[in-house]
Amino acid sequence: MRVLVLGGTGFTGRQITRRLLDRGDRVLVVHRGRTAAPPEGAEELRTDRRALAEHADRVRAFDPEAIVDAYALTGDDVDAVLPVLPPVPAVVLSSADVYLAFTGLRTGRELAPLPIDEDSPLRTDRRPYRGAGLPGVPEDYEKLDVEERWLARGAVVLRAPVVYGPHDAQRREDVVLRRVRAKRARIPVGAANLLWSRLHVDDLAAAVLAALDTRAADGQALNVAEARTCSVGGWLRQILDAAESPAELVRVPDSALPPDLAATGASAQHLLVSSARAQDLLGWRPGDPATRVAESVRWHLAHPSPEPWTEADTAADDAALAAADG
Repeated sequence: MRVLVLGGTGFTGRQITRRLLDRGDRVLVVHRGRTAAPPEGAEELRTDRRALAEHADRVRAFDPEAIVDAYALTGDDVDAVLPVLPPVPAVVLSSADVYLAFTGLRTGRELAPLPIDEDSPLRTDRRPYRGAGLPGVPEDYEKLDVEERWLARGAVVLRAPVVYGPHDAQRREDVVLRRVRAKRARIPVGAANLLWSRLHVDDLAAAVLAALDTRAADGQALNVAEARTCSVGGWLRQILDAAESPAELVRVPDSALPPDLAATGASAQHLLVSSARAQDLLGWRPGDPATRVAESVRWHLAHPSPEPWTEADTAADDAALAAADG
C-alpha cells in the first residue's frame, strides 16, 4: 500500500512510519525537517504542511492509497492539506483531551462519569492550552477542530490518552528516573489517586495500521488506550520496579509537592478511557501495561535525559519530605 504520512518524524509518527515500512508498505513522509529524519526506507517531502499545495504534483505522482495524519493540531492544519489530498482512507491522531472530563481534570471539578467512552460528553470550552505557553503547542490548538474536518471526510479518528515509550520527547517516566539517577532514596508524592489512561507508542501505531486495514470504523472517532489502568501512584511504582530501584514513595501534603510532581496531587476528575469499541471494530489489542512500562523504562535508562539533577531539585524534594516528617 502507498501511504502518505503527515508528520512522520515525531514521536508517534515515526513509530507509525516504521511499522508501515516493516510490513512492506511504501511510505511518503511529509515533514518540516526540524526533528529526526524519517526511518530508513521512507520517501520524504520536506515542507510545512500549510505549504503542501505548492507540492501538489509530488502528491499526485506518489498517488497515495491511504493517509495518516499524525500531527494536526489546529483546524488550519487540516484546511491546508485537505484540498491537496485525494479522497482515500485516512487515519488521524487526536487526543482524549476532547472530552469534558479533561476540563474537569484541568479545573479540579468532577464533570464526567467513568469510564470515558465515545458517547461521553465532549468539551464545550475551546482552545484549552491558550495562554499556557507550552512548547510546540500553538495558541489555537484544538483537536475538536481537527476531528470535525477529518470526520466529514470519512476518516477514522483515534483519540489517544497519555502516550509514552522510546523517543518520547516529554520523557514522562523521568519524573521518577531523574530521581533514580540522582540516587534519591525517598520520593515525595501526593495522594497519587489520579486515573489517567496511558498507551505505549507501539500499541498506538498498531491501532493505526488496524484502522487502515479494517475499514470498519470509517467516519468514526474511537478511543485507544491500555486495557487496564493503575493510578499515578501505581504507575510510579511500576517505573521504580522496572528500574530495580529501592526508592520509597513518601506521602506528603499536596501543597508541598515539587512542581514536576504536581500530577501526584489529589484529583477530583479522572480520565479513565475505555477502548472497547476500538478493540471490537478493529480487532486491535493493546499490550500488557506493566510489560510495556518496563520496556519503556529500559529504553529511557539506556538513553538518559541530558537534564541534570540540581541542588535546587534536591532542596525542593527535601522541603516536601520535611513537610511529611513534620
